[in-house]
Amino acid sequence: VQLVESGGGLVQAGGSLRLSCAASGLTFSNYAMGWFRQAPGKERELVYAISNSGGSTYYADSAKGRFTISRDNAKNTMYLQMNSLKPEDTAVYYCAASRFWRLGLPRDEYEYWGQGTQVTVSS
Repeated sequence: VQLVESGGGLVQAGGSLRLSCAASGLTFSNYAMGWFRQAPGKERELVYAISNSGGSTYYADSAKGRFTISRDNAKNTMYLQMNSLKPEDTAVYYCAASRFWRLGLPRDEYEYWGQGTQVTVSS
């Protein structure tokens, strides 16, 4: 199983980025997916998650109104559109896959993880 994130980079505050997570080696449509992030010195935290069909999503307060998650099961790819970025959004962003789905699925129930992509927001 391989999850590969892309789309990170350096952006000014107020800007936008679109992250992608390309999956291979698993039946993508059978897996719930999540975006997590980890800032230096902090724990890895959930940003947004989406059910296997895409019909249900769950997000952290930090993402409300600014980020949008989506997936294309035909392309085995998940996306995170991030708008109105803030310096506190600076972190390494990871995608993860889980066979299970419920709102607030904990981090340790995600089985597969990508290597992460750096997002840096300058003030």
